Amino acid sequence: MKQIKNTEMTRRDFLQGCTATALTLAGAGLFQGCAIDPITGKKQLMLMSRDQEISIDRQQSPFQFSSDYGVTQDKELNRYVSGVGRSMVPRVHRPDMPYNFQVVNATYINAYAFPGGSIAVTRGILLELDNEAELASLLGHELGHVNARHSAEQQSKGQISSILVAGLSAAVETQGAGLGDWAQKLGGLGQGLFLSKYSRDNEREADALGHQYIAQSGYNSKGFTGLMEMLNEKNTTKPSSTQMLFATHPMSRERLDAARDRDNGIYRDTHSLSLYHDRYMDHTANLRSMKTMIVKLQQADKFLAKEQYDQAEGALMAALRLKDNDYTAQVMTAKCMLIKEKHQNAAYHAGLAKQLSPQENQGHYISGLSNLALKKPMQAYNDFSACSRLLPGNPQTTFYQGYALDMAGEKQRAAQAYQAYLKQINYASNKYSQHAYKRLKAWNYVD
Repeated sequence: MKQIKNTEMTRRDFLQGCTATALTLAGAGLFQGCAIDPITGKKQLMLMSRDQEISIDRQQSPFQFSSDYGVTQDKELNRYVSGVGRSMVPRVHRPDMPYNFQVVNATYINAYAFPGGSIAVTRGILLELDNEAELASLLGHELGHVNARHSAEQQSKGQISSILVAGLSAAVETQGAGLGDWAQKLGGLGQGLFLSKYSRDNEREADALGHQYIAQSGYNSKGFTGLMEMLNEKNTTKPSSTQMLFATHPMSRERLDAARDRDNGIYRDTHSLSLYHDRYMDHTANLRSMKTMIVKLQQADKFLAKEQYDQAEGALMAALRLKDNDYTAQVMTAKCMLIKEKHQNAAYHAGLAKQLSPQENQGHYISGLSNLALKKPMQAYNDFSACSRLLPGNPQTTFYQGYALDMAGEKQRAAQAYQAYLKQINYASNKYSQHAYKRLKAWNYVD
């Protein structure tokens, strides 16, 4: 067998490669030293530059948006939410950041921000809000995280793992498939994988900043207390749909009390301003018309998390009877069918998802997994190739391209894909890299 030029690796390369990325951190310019806190004006330890914040945002946010079933196709809703967010940007401490505001299709209750200014809210949390002032408060809180540089601060203190170290290989076990047990890992495909987990101090600071931003932007301060009251109530009941929210944004009664103190104190002069309830209702009417269907999807998520797959399938079928052209519903149904080893049904629903949102990754991804299960390797390869085009940079997609080609007997192309995968993850050891290495060794592509 002819070896691929300049791509041979020894077993030593394979075993030692997992440390390679960590050794590049200094060369990547991660260690920046001191910076000026944009809120206090004081010096702070900051190991990440503004450009690195933006770069990490651009690496991470597309994958999180994809795991949340992509940006909503309701362009009017997205335009409305973006407009509310952008109206506050002139009042923030870092107005020069490249902010963007998106509604993502996920039905769990959450909102999040990436360090470069990408901010998302889920359909699930929009259904919990009562007025535009509460929406502005939600976005203002996330703006607070970006402006206080909380993600960069955590990075600098070593409290979270750098994507520069872990890359997307962290997604391997979450988004894994193939090699026998892949269907059991699809219930929470990447949910929250790239989200920062803030401290209580971070939350208090983001609350204070968000409250300030909405008050300065012409909203009634009671919008912020309304948001905190809703979150506090959810924190008390803790349904499964808010687990990710409170894992990343710890809630406490103290936050609600502090919001009420600000509302009745420094922001009491805003009480004559509007909460814009009717405007919010008008702009979210289409979303609210889908609430019954979305509740069914939230129930299905809960059943999937508990591995109660029959109940999940029932909830999903009920959701589809209400609205069969919802991309999220079709992808979730395809995942459930795959877990239950109803592979033909999984391929059918994944195919519908691809038709509904051909620009979104998950439909193609689940279709690829379904086609692998159905022993249709070249159809699977085409699906994973689409994933690579739509969401480049995921090493797991590269692995499955190799896996599909291997199944089809395309040995040399499979070897190229396997070697590309191993390079992407810096040869870190997991069962997929072990499989790739084993195949390459069997084919005499490595020593």
